Amino acid sequence: MSTKKIITVFGATGAQGGGLARAIAADPNGEFSVRAVTRDVTSDKAKALAALGAEVVHADLADAESVDKALEGAYGAYFVTFYWAHFSPEQEKAEAAMFAKAAKKAGIKHAIWSTLEDTRELVPLDDNRMPTLMGKYKVPHFDAKGESNKQFTDAKVPITFLHASFYWDNFIYFGSGPKRGEDGKLTLTLPIGDAKMAGIAAEDIGKCAYGIFKGGQKYIGKKVGVAGEHLTGKQMADELGKALDEPVIYNKISAATYRSFGFPGADDLGNMFQVYDEFAEKLNKLRDVAVSKQLNPELQSFEQWLGENAKKIPL
Repeated sequence: MSTKKIITVFGATGAQGGGLARAIAADPNGEFSVRAVTRDVTSDKAKALAALGAEVVHADLADAESVDKALEGAYGAYFVTFYWAHFSPEQEKAEAAMFAKAAKKAGIKHAIWSTLEDTRELVPLDDNRMPTLMGKYKVPHFDAKGESNKQFTDAKVPITFLHASFYWDNFIYFGSGPKRGEDGKLTLTLPIGDAKMAGIAAEDIGKCAYGIFKGGQKYIGKKVGVAGEHLTGKQMADELGKALDEPVIYNKISAATYRSFGFPGADDLGNMFQVYDEFAEKLNKLRDVAVSKQLNPELQSFEQWLGENAKKIPL
């Protein structure tokens, strides 16, 4: 019988949870074992985690009983929601409330909640520099997470609030990468002006989370932001150009222009980039690269990430 402390990882087949599950599994002499939670235990990603030694269990956020069961006997838990599956801040808040209640019930000793700023504390709803969305949000996928922090504190769950950064992986999977124009030239289009934006390799978020669990009590009740580097749009375009071996032009547009693109979530993301732009100093101060490196000594720079991933970016 293993005497290791179990960390239950929700979203274990996703970007953040997968990174954490693999980090725990890759440390056989560590004090933790991983219980990887997924809706489909037969998926290729779930089978890959099982092959690494993870205990893979089924749970569905639509089923509170399955969430309770996944936490039974666990020391710690990693809680993450995926807004882009449903575009509903109300659903995210309901899922966070369920996590908080389940963590309290299970007696979890250390939980990490993957959260973000409630941007309404930076840009009030009556501030017209950016539109209010859904009647009560500025950046819905940020605000719902930030608003949900109090669910954990009110329930007195021993919690660390982990603030992630822009995933560089979005250049591969989310359509954010350089696009080739009619003139054949590559252009990176982002509305972040000349501000530096915190970015990170998705895998490194999970590795940083593992560092938080290893650090234990000193991180309970704290906000911890993680980033691999702070870069301007032009710096990202230049690094992309080097990795792709052809120039990438930075096309600096306004947040309003980005919001007008009309794809699902364009207004949400346009507002997000505007917050990253206008409040860069505050957001980047929390997302400290040196702290991230302490948590995860393998932390990648953008150049290092591109060395492994540039060829995966669809052009």
